[in-house]
Amino acid sequence: MKLNVIILAAGQGTRMRSDIPKVLHTLGGRPLLQHVIETAQQLTPETINVVYGHGADQVLAKFSGWPVQWVEQAEQLGTGHAVQQVSLSDGDGIVLILYGDVPLLKKQTLQRLLETAESERLALLTVKLANPTGYGRIVRDDQGQVQRIVEEKDASDAEKTITEVNTGIMALPSFYLKQWLNRLENNNAQGEFYLTDVIAMAVTDGILVETVLAENEFEVQGINNKRQLAELERAYQRSQAEILMDQGVTLRDPSRFDLRGEVDVGRDVEIDVNVVMEGRVKLGNRVKIGPNVLIRNAAVDDDVEILAHSIIDDAQIGPGSRIGPFARLRPGTRLAGGTHIGNFVEIKKSIVGEGSKINHLSYVGDSEVGGGVNIGAGTITCNYDGVNKFKTVIEDGAFIGSDTQLVAPVRVGRSATIGAGSTITRDAPEGKLTLSRSKQITVDNWQRPKKLDQER
Repeated sequence: MKLNVIILAAGQGTRMRSDIPKVLHTLGGRPLLQHVIETAQQLTPETINVVYGHGADQVLAKFSGWPVQWVEQAEQLGTGHAVQQVSLSDGDGIVLILYGDVPLLKKQTLQRLLETAESERLALLTVKLANPTGYGRIVRDDQGQVQRIVEEKDASDAEKTITEVNTGIMALPSFYLKQWLNRLENNNAQGEFYLTDVIAMAVTDGILVETVLAENEFEVQGINNKRQLAELERAYQRSQAEILMDQGVTLRDPSRFDLRGEVDVGRDVEIDVNVVMEGRVKLGNRVKIGPNVLIRNAAVDDDVEILAHSIIDDAQIGPGSRIGPFARLRPGTRLAGGTHIGNFVEIKKSIVGEGSKINHLSYVGDSEVGGGVNIGAGTITCNYDGVNKFKTVIEDGAFIGSDTQLVAPVRVGRSATIGAGSTITRDAPEGKLTLSRSKQITVDNWQRPKKLDQER
């Protein structure tokens, strides 16, 4: 049967205390709504309808170009009213109702829900909570059949003791949903049109209501405030850590690892504490990552070691290289195998050849560095004149002495040596020593100045 998905994402989220629409707050580096849309896409529906309202401009701009149909709920009058804004087909088909602030739903759970609904039934996703306060309770008859859902503010004392609660997520035949939406009323404490009222209508009309129980409360938990956002972030990160450990990754402390994107890992990868990965990351075999490292959109080849406090951003690192500690690889960095990038070294938009070493306190930007090059401490490529960027080329086997400034555009020839403390403004020929220094002098009879109060 064809499937149409409706995602309710119009709420303001006042308890988030933020100018950002609730569904745009991020979990695992992605907006809450993105999690829900991507899960819905895995079900290959005919359409995905997103009902939006508060923060419309921000939401539409964030998801510009996404293959969804946008439906505006100009006035928020409840979940039933939100679904009423969507044009539903009269023919056969299943409608799946999801929520833009429930990001951790699993595809497998929704598939169970859809399989139940295909038998001309209303399938409702529920969960059992030790503390059900605030949730709508599932009211059953003596035979255990669902009769209705009662919201917290409308529940009796006896009904409030029920621990099975409604998640709001349901799948049901489109034909029946259209009829029930037309019969909704707002005779309740909130004065809203509750989508949950269709449960009682289904019972009245003799349509069986079947429940599917979620695996855990995190899977169906909505986010209403920053505390809940933080709780779900940790639950999400724990699940990502468990997946990696199942793939053979050694995590020194799974509770201190954050994945905010996707990672592809090889064998025998070791990751220390407080490592953050963002975007798309690929780690080869036997990669070792030290503590407090950030890796974003990077490819790290086999046998690479990244030491503590390093930042790898949109870079490629060749096999057997050693990075850090306190190194920064900026976008456009491409390192060949066996390179050494040491402490407080920054590389930007540069290619570094095999076996080259830049070990201390240096900046290399907009450069081509050959193989077997040694760049001494305190070396910088002066690539920017305040308006334009210029290129530095250092050919194979060159040796750059400490505290050298290479003023681009400039080329250092093959196996050339640059003397320490030089400022190089013209090309340095291959195989020769090039340096630029002022004459060293000593001033006789010179006395160091003293503070005036020391002379008194």
